[in-house]
Amino acid sequence: MSTTPVDLTQRLRDRVAVVTGGASGIGLASARRLAAEGARVVVADLDPETGGAAAEEVGGTFVAVDVSDREQVDALFDSVAASHGAVDIAFNNAGISPPEDDLIESTDLDAWDRVQLVNLTSVYLCCRAALRHMAPQQRGSIINTASFVAVMGSATSQISYTASKGGVLAMSRELGVQYARQGIRVNALCPGPVNTPLLQELFAKDPERAARRLVHVPVGRFAEPEELAAAVAFLASDDASFITASSFLVDGGIHAAYVTPL
Repeated sequence: MSTTPVDLTQRLRDRVAVVTGGASGIGLASARRLAAEGARVVVADLDPETGGAAAEEVGGTFVAVDVSDREQVDALFDSVAASHGAVDIAFNNAGISPPEDDLIESTDLDAWDRVQLVNLTSVYLCCRAALRHMAPQQRGSIINTASFVAVMGSATSQISYTASKGGVLAMSRELGVQYARQGIRVNALCPGPVNTPLLQELFAKDPERAARRLVHVPVGRFAEPEELAAAVAFLASDDASFITASSFLVDGGIHAAYVTPL
């Protein structure tokens, strides 16, 4: 199946988009899609080599940032507003899923804290920093990466990851309600399993555990990053002007399935 965008509009022309975790996976695909639709993209990532390459590819700029550090996050959004004149789109996408985060009885507090810091606290910091610029503008779109595990239980648990994504979803819903009348939309993107380096690593390390996930997808395959990027571009655009505080599921039908087709 082709996931290459066809006949793209310029519905994001000249809008300024910040993409955290933009050097790979969903973030990179989204940076490409946002740029293709006319946005001026700022790629924010820890890795200057891959992040810089991503920014160069999309004709954007790169900012090295640790999204769990408040000062660095504030500096990211302040510098974007100063250099580009606005912050129109914030795709807060950076996250981790380390192998130390597993079943609750085997996940130590250090692993729990690290995942919460990167996956949830960083989204709080990014939303807070973005809103400081969006509120005076009276416009903006914030898209926070949650997960389908935020809306249903998983027998193959990553306990801190699941809890962090539930927090992202709840926070996004609340912010979407609070800022709706200021022209700012906040939505939680809830992907199903996506064919990214993170998932490929899981297959390599634990094929049985990974294969258990695929059997529950009604569509019968994992998503491609470009399919999530299309949803990000939609939520960022005026085509989604009446969508806020939503749990935007792009999961191949997982959340709705009792059994899947043979």
